[in-house]
Amino acid sequence: MAKLTKEEIIASLKEMTVVELNELVKAVEEEFGVTAAAPVAAAAAAPAEEEVAAGPTEVNLVLKAAGPTKVQVIKAVQAITGLGLMDAKKLVDGAPCNIKEKISPVEAEEHKKALVAAGAEVEIK
Repeated sequence: MAKLTKEEIIASLKEMTVVELNELVKAVEEEFGVTAAAPVAAAAAAPAEEEVAAGPTEVNLVLKAAGPTKVQVIKAVQAITGLGLMDAKKLVDGAPCNIKEKISPVEAEEHKKALVAAGAEVEIK
């Protein structure tokens, strides 16, 4: 049996359909007793563990008060939430209230900066 070069193997893989590639992966997994997804899962698990040690993964963004520039705060809430003008105004008028729930701490910090710049009092819980 002739030994195939890497280039020949890659060229033949380029000619295969997605279904054929899927069948090939399954056959290689069965033949060698490996899983193609295992290295990806192991690599993804390490950062997840670091996040748990660093702090909460989900937080709530709470508007405590609108402050002196209520119109700018309403516009900022509208931009953050995607709500209409009236719905955003109702949220701001109902302060203290949750603006966004179960978001990443990084996203919460970005939104907090925008709201504080508009003149609002904001808290991340």
